[in-house]
Amino acid sequence: MQIIRMEEIEGKENKRGVTAKQLLKHEHVTLMNIILKPGDQVPEHSVPVDVFFYVVAGKGTIKIGEEEAQVKEKEIIVCPPKTVMALRADQGEDFVVLNVKTPSLN
Repeated sequence: MQIIRMEEIEGKENKRGVTAKQLLKHEHVTLMNIILKPGDQVPEHSVPVDVFFYVVAGKGTIKIGEEEAQVKEKEIIVCPPKTVMALRADQGEDFVVLNVKTPSLN
């Protein structure tokens, strides 16, 4: 059995300037824990695979394609392949999400 303890994995600043922890990566899936401080954002971008976000803590805004919504803890947001996405932390609290990409990117 593999148990992943998110609090024990060191976060690193990713190419988009936010703290991210790689929790799991193999050919079928990449699982990242993204931690945005109030006011932080992940700018618009797209990837060629399916993506979904699970909000672990806080509130923030997620844009998928032309739609934008405020999301909160315990919500799941789906993003189809090759669709523009962006995330933004609201003021006042960290916005913590799990980012799942399937299949995994190289």
